[in-house]
Amino acid sequence: MTQLDGWIAGMTWGWGGRRGEWTGPDAERSMSLMVERLGVTWTAITFFTLQDTPQSTEIRFRDEPTVSDDEVRAAIRGAHERGLKVVLKPVVNCADGTWRAHINFFDHDVPCEPKWSEWFASYTEFLVHHARIAEEEGAEMLCIGCEMVQTDRREGEWRELVRQVRAVYSGLVTYNCDKYQEDRVTWWDAVDVISSSGYYPVDDWENQLDRIEPVVRAHGKPFFFMEAGCPSRTGSPALPNDWALPGEPSEDAQRAWYEAAFAATGPRDWVEGFMLWDWPVRLYDEADAARNDDYCMFGKQAERTVREHYASKVRPA
Repeated sequence: MTQLDGWIAGMTWGWGGRRGEWTGPDAERSMSLMVERLGVTWTAITFFTLQDTPQSTEIRFRDEPTVSDDEVRAAIRGAHERGLKVVLKPVVNCADGTWRAHINFFDHDVPCEPKWSEWFASYTEFLVHHARIAEEEGAEMLCIGCEMVQTDRREGEWRELVRQVRAVYSGLVTYNCDKYQEDRVTWWDAVDVISSSGYYPVDDWENQLDRIEPVVRAHGKPFFFMEAGCPSRTGSPALPNDWALPGEPSEDAQRAWYEAAFAATGPRDWVEGFMLWDWPVRLYDEADAARNDDYCMFGKQAERTVREHYASKVRPA
């Protein structure tokens, strides 16, 4: 059985950053403050690349706005210099704004229509390219996909992708399934670590943990929440995955969601950590924290909640 070296006290770093933004004083300050304020031991170095639509088969990862290879390497090195372990997390998005979970093609090839084989060939090139970077820079884990619900059923293609990734990368491999999908992925045995997006309603954590636990126990693999978080606005604790939900800024709402999540998961020994969402490359002014209604908890009440929970879980060196 794969073992994680300690509880994952993590935060996602870099999301939304575009080419040219991942290096320099703002990026350095952001990463340093993430470590200082939260007491994290891991970070997910996370970036997006684009395909045009959910039915496009070309992933344009060498083009702007995707961050450059040099920026990815610099971020991994920066995290390691600060004593963090790293999950490298390359993510594909659709340029037309469609959520990546809807990337989908016919199950059986039809002439003149886009095909799964074409898409997976491009996606595999994207992942293997970054698997090599992860290996060369010593990233401790690689996340091979994020919330790609319609692709999950393509078990054979995912297994082949894992095989090709392992040919160039020797670290831990995980897949970040979407919320409510933990018991639907049929190829968890192919990865080392099971992970998912834990955007569960504030009052539903126990039900969801009861559902997820048999999956983790059956596979005998480590589990952590590769994403989890809640915007700091009224109404968001009931639907924390809706980043556009209308509401007034509310630090109390965000803090209450984190308190509920940590209270529910704390006694569950099979939940081996969190990689929270998220900490941007360019932070807002801390004086504006009370007016900010996004997921980042920099300068907000939830910052202390996270720091104290992480401190209670991480063994002193």
